[in-house]
Formats: sequence, structure tokens, C-alpha cells
Amino acid sequence: MKEILIATKNAGKAKEFKVLFERYGIHAKSLLDLAEEVPDIEETGVTFEENAALKSEGIEKLLHISVMADDSGLEIDALDGRPGIYSARYAGEPKDDKKNIQKVLQELADVPKEKRTARFVCVLSVTIPGQPTLFKKGYCEGAIAFEAKGENGFGYDPIFIPNGYSTTMAELMPEEKNKISHRRNAMIQLEDWIKNQ
Repeated sequence: MKEILIATKNAGKAKEFKVLFERYGIHAKSLLDLAEEVPDIEETGVTFEENAALKSEGIEKLLHISVMADDSGLEIDALDGRPGIYSARYAGEPKDDKKNIQKVLQELADVPKEKRTARFVCVLSVTIPGQPTLFKKGYCEGAIAFEAKGENGFGYDPIFIPNGYSTTMAELMPEEKNKISHRRNAMIQLEDWIKNQ
């Protein structure tokens, strides 16, 4: 596989995936790089896997090229796994990272430090024409901070402190984040498969 389309219009996410794919000599482009408009695919699944597959399989059917989609989110133990698959729109429409962060911090206002455990989850689905869809899953374990800090990253990065660190994901340099992120860990799961293509 020499080229793959990343099924996202999120510039931050697309950049992270491109950096990861380049390591394996695979040219990656995102929906932002296409001349033609690809219709949005509704994420009606009830799991990360279902939502990722809806995107990669739907776009592969439209464009007849290899497509990788992801569905990712934040699972907080004290909130019974919420926001989970609803991470991007946790505070409602339209998507708003700051409002999502505010909602989580409000819901965890009375939760002590030791009970603020959480993880980022990333499920990758790769759909290649004529082949069954492949799934890989990565995690980044950590905890939720009491306040947002940092300017790097996106989403919940300003309130997520990865295990082994005293700073939030948004305070890390992109290179450091890429070494430990849930997307990176999912890509590691894909490594052997990619090498054998």
C-alpha cells in the first residue's frame, strides 16, 4: 500500500496521522486534500468500531481507494465511560472543544484526584477495495486534571494528564504526544500488517 486516504476533515487529526504514516513510507492525504467534496457519513454506530467502519467502508465505496478512518474518544471511569463515542459533541451541537471540556470539569467537580482515571481510545478501520475491513485499537491511559492547561493538541488534550507525566497532553510538544498517543498506539498495532502489504 503506497497511498491511503484518511477519512477526516479535522486538520489536527489529519496532521497527526500523516506524520505517523510517513514513518512507513505511505503517502497519506485527508478529505481536506481532495478536490471533490465527499458527503459526510453519519456516525450511527454504538461503538468506536462501528463508527470507524461506517466511515472507511462508506468512503471506499464512493472513491474505490484504500481508506483509513478512526473513531476515538475519551472514557472517564467516574462518568461510567462517558463521554465515549459522544466525545466530539458531548456539550451538544455544534462541536465545541471548550464547552466539552467545561462540561467534563463540571461533572467531575467533586471527584477526588485518585478517582479521575480516564483513557483516550482510538479504533482504526482500514478498508482496502476487495478486502475485509481491518480494525486496530490503541489506548492512552491517564487522568483528568482539575483545570485546562496547554495550547498544543486539540479536543480534551488540555485536561488529560497521561500516566507518567505531570503535565497535560496539551502541554507536551507534538513529537512527545505522538510517541504516547492512543492514535500512535493503534498505529503500532497496524505496523506488522503495513510492513507485509
